[in-house]
Amino acid sequence: MEFIFQKKNYIFLFIGLGLIALGFILMTGGGSNDPNVFNPEIYSFRRIRLAPTLILIGLGIQVYAILLNPHKKKK
Repeated sequence: MEFIFQKKNYIFLFIGLGLIALGFILMTGGGSNDPNVFNPEIYSFRRIRLAPTLILIGLGIQVYAILLNPHKKKK
């Protein structure tokens, strides 16, 4: 039985999943327990720029891993 993906594909898939998970972890927090108190930390660089960028990079790696053809021979 032959699988569609090879080891190289799965490595990139797990790297992409790791980056996506890291992005969502970095995006958490920053809220306030009291709804009448505003916490400006919710708009920090980590939550507004870094975390979404990591998620998009992870999604790009996922697409690359799916489209990667390890059987392709180089000339």
